Amino acid sequence: MHEQEHRPSGHRGHRLHHQTVDMGIRQEEIISPLDGFETRVYLIEGLDCANCAAKVEAKIQAMPEVESAAVVFAAKQLRVSARSHEGLLEKMQRVTDTVEDGVTLSARNHTAPTPKPQAESGKKDLLAIVLGGVLFIIGEAMELLGAPLYAMLLVLIPAYLILGGEVLLTALRNIVKGKVFDENFLMSLATLGAFCIGDCPEAVGVMLFYRVGEYFEERAVERSRSQIMSAVDLRPETVNLAQGKNISVIPAEDAQVGDILLVRPGDRIPLDGVIVSGESRIDTSPVTGEPVPVGVGPGSAVISGCVNTSGQLMMRVEKPLSESMVTRILDSVENAAANKPAIDKFITRFARIYTPAVVLGALFVALALPCILPDWHFFVDGVKYAGRNSVLFGEAGTASVFTALTFLVISCPCALVLSVPLAFFSGIGAASKKGILFKGGNSIEALAQIKAVVMDKTGTITKGDFKVQQVKSAAAPEKVDAQRELLWLCASCEQRSTHPIAASIVSAAQEQGLVLAQPQALEELPGRGIRATVEGTEVLCGNARLMRENDIDFDECGEYGTRVLVAVNGVCQGYLLIADTVKPGAEQAVGQLRRGGIKTVMLTGDAEEAARAVAETVGIDQVHAKLLPQDKLEKLQAIRKETGRVMFVGDGINDAPVLAGADVGAAMGTGADAAIEAADVVFMNSDVSAIPESVEIARATRRISWQNVYFALAVKLIVMILGLCGYANMWFAVFADTGVSMLCLLNSIRILYRK
Repeated sequence: MHEQEHRPSGHRGHRLHHQTVDMGIRQEEIISPLDGFETRVYLIEGLDCANCAAKVEAKIQAMPEVESAAVVFAAKQLRVSARSHEGLLEKMQRVTDTVEDGVTLSARNHTAPTPKPQAESGKKDLLAIVLGGVLFIIGEAMELLGAPLYAMLLVLIPAYLILGGEVLLTALRNIVKGKVFDENFLMSLATLGAFCIGDCPEAVGVMLFYRVGEYFEERAVERSRSQIMSAVDLRPETVNLAQGKNISVIPAEDAQVGDILLVRPGDRIPLDGVIVSGESRIDTSPVTGEPVPVGVGPGSAVISGCVNTSGQLMMRVEKPLSESMVTRILDSVENAAANKPAIDKFITRFARIYTPAVVLGALFVALALPCILPDWHFFVDGVKYAGRNSVLFGEAGTASVFTALTFLVISCPCALVLSVPLAFFSGIGAASKKGILFKGGNSIEALAQIKAVVMDKTGTITKGDFKVQQVKSAAAPEKVDAQRELLWLCASCEQRSTHPIAASIVSAAQEQGLVLAQPQALEELPGRGIRATVEGTEVLCGNARLMRENDIDFDECGEYGTRVLVAVNGVCQGYLLIADTVKPGAEQAVGQLRRGGIKTVMLTGDAEEAARAVAETVGIDQVHAKLLPQDKLEKLQAIRKETGRVMFVGDGINDAPVLAGADVGAAMGTGADAAIEAADVVFMNSDVSAIPESVEIARATRRISWQNVYFALAVKLIVMILGLCGYANMWFAVFADTGVSMLCLLNSIRILYRK
């Protein structure tokens, strides 16, 4: 219609407000991209070892009925894709039992809130640790007082059985199942080996240290899991149902569409719905990350998870709990955790090689090294070794066995296998708190490595709400009355049009209190503008093409934006400058990306002048305008060849192919369904500042995961070398196992506390 002729024809067919954004995820089940396969989520309880989780995943993955399986250790979930799930749960339980005892699978109750950690679960372990620890101290005191060995054994053997009895039994059961390289077996072998070479206090002490480490590791994992899930699981347990004047508390999953709920000040909006009475301000930051509260009143749509900050509200339920925003966000986060990054898959594969390799190294140190270098282990702990049972192996042989036992303790890969997925899950949780939804750990990994951010203009950098920026009268450029008359004339012609530019002109006239005239005749000219008769005067409103077709002279204008030229009786009277509004913070966000070494590019279907003006305003490096949807994809591929990995940010239906074709596709939460569906990342608040924020979170997550890997491997390697040199015992080895696991875990969750 107007000068902005190059806009893509599919310009955002419809837009969704962030309060009703659909992330393309179904609640009851997630349909696999593979046709004919259905993905379901099962709860997995009793699995307290990340390495064991990897083994369970591998076994279930190998089942002929299963297409794919992923254990999300941090969320206690098993996600399985199969053609049919009938009877599959029982089969998977039998397979799991062959791998790990005490692990139970169950169908997930989708609307049940995340179970809280049970305080009772660790009491039995704590009691065993305390009792075994007391007996160990008594045994150590007896050794210092010079008590005979048999008297010490009367105290140390019960202490060992109290501390390690469960470990020994588990190891025996696993041996029967053919599981040799298991942490229970390795700890049993290491501590029983210490008994054999006469280091009885050492054996009990190591088992005590191991149990203490395991206890704190389990508590830390549970606490971390709880922190992450509480950040994203905003589902209510109960709601206040209003029936007349009576208010009753019912389970949230029992609330039905049409029910009236009471929401008091300070309460969270429990379900998606519409306000029927009351006024208040809503804090949407838990869902969108947007810090400014939004005013609501009767008729306002509200989404679950937001907080009612002031007045009392009555709301009508529009969606049940299983379809409300809080459940969709949780599903998005959990589904993202199931899409494992390459580093996670690498560490899982590496762990399968690492443990057997270290065990073989232990055998070499125990059996071969004394023969090759008989004097190598003359010292242990920096002093000449004097093991009680050195007659059995010889002095050097006993020291070699002692060092080999430290290798066995170090060989457990739990620290490695646990730290990487927990780091990515923490990153996903931290992002969700800021209104950034990643659809996979692989998306985070890819985003951390991008070299360029390519953005659409309208709806991404700009608000997409056209406004009259300037009215210029040719006859009297500086006179306000002349400007008002020109605006009145143009708005009178445009008032029946549904075009966004026409709507902006009419809105500007209404804001100035102008009473519009009704045209006696009106003709819309596609791609050019409008011809109308207003109060007996022929008026043309449109672009330069319309003026040229009617042989009307007009002053070329270098201003950016969309010009609506106005001619009366064949003479140009001036123009209205219409421009999209740049989003607040866009300049700072682009600057932040550039400081991070990321190139910024704009791809748009808008006119060259408008695109370049916006790019200059916010500081974008490169601009490509007047592009059709297929042109955008070609440009994106060219940019990728030039710079490397590329992220594309858009919000329109016409952006879907480019989003899918980018290394990382990101959609604004106010965008079209197709764009959100095709994206790897969704910015719920549609704020440009979320772009650099997401990159920073992704980089921090990847950096932390590699820190964990390097740290765990380095500590284990150092302890092995110290052991070979006679300066590390099994106490060091236990620290290299459980101690390192806890440190990696704490390092992983620190991303949750990013400001």
